[in-house]
Amino acid sequence: MGEPTEIQQRRTERADAAHGDGSDARPASPGRLPDGATRVARSRTAALRGRIRDQRRSPARPRLWFELALIGISYWIYSIVRNAVPEQATTAQKHTTWIWDLEQHLGIAVERSINHGVDSVGWLITGMNYYYATLHFVVTIGVLVWLYRRHPGRYAAARTVLFVTTAIALVGFYFFPLAPPRLMTDGGFIDTVKAHGTWGSMASGPAAHVSNQYAAMPSMHIGWSMWCGLAIFFLARRTWVRVLGLLYPAATLVVIVSTANHFWMDAVGGEICLAVGFLAARWLYHSWAYRLPQVPDRETAEEPITVPEQWSEPAVSSARR
Repeated sequence: MGEPTEIQQRRTERADAAHGDGSDARPASPGRLPDGATRVARSRTAALRGRIRDQRRSPARPRLWFELALIGISYWIYSIVRNAVPEQATTAQKHTTWIWDLEQHLGIAVERSINHGVDSVGWLITGMNYYYATLHFVVTIGVLVWLYRRHPGRYAAARTVLFVTTAIALVGFYFFPLAPPRLMTDGGFIDTVKAHGTWGSMASGPAAHVSNQYAAMPSMHIGWSMWCGLAIFFLARRTWVRVLGLLYPAATLVVIVSTANHFWMDAVGGEICLAVGFLAARWLYHSWAYRLPQVPDRETAEEPITVPEQWSEPAVSSARR
């Protein structure tokens, strides 16, 4: 029996294409990848972009060992850079005079009055000295731990805000050395740590020789405390805890002014750094830090239900019968 006409035509077309006789035949480019390989490469690129997009929209829970190492190394670098900035005493005093004159012109130069008024209450100023020395680190670390445990989906973005804020502050320390009010020449401020014999500042007493005394602008006491306060306010459930979150940066502002460690303008500089930190995290994660999912999406996804294979055998056998 002869072959069908359709099969003969197909064989003829293949033979013509193999010998180059077909009008649609095109020579293969020697360096061109097959269409299948191109599709695979494109699919891999699309998958990678998808993973990056998902990671931004719902950051994964960070590894604990990585976070501990990152925080430790970052603070070590921060301390080295901050204290390695040349202590330009003359320039720092000029900047202090300029800040003080500006505040007087604006009518907000009340730091000296507050400093003298609070210093007259011994127990209060002593408590503020210890507040300045301890809570700056204790509360910040506590909020980081709380975010890591209770809000793992928001932790990475919130931590990014803190890190960017601190990095910008280092730039300010380097390019704008500023003496704190207590070190201002003829400023009339009281160094409350020295006056009351308490330890409350790395820039006073025996530790002064290992700390940059002219790194007052911007104030990271304000930057970090406001970061803590906002995290507590937006994410805490109990109302009284949220109120404490807002009171914490306000109390910190009173402390840094009363102890003559910062001017009002230093606090403004700290808030500007924090605002840039939030904007940077917003750009990186495509959402504000506290609007991200509390728990990463990949952790809340439902696991597929698996059924043992032997359970389905009776059904299959009965169907065959």
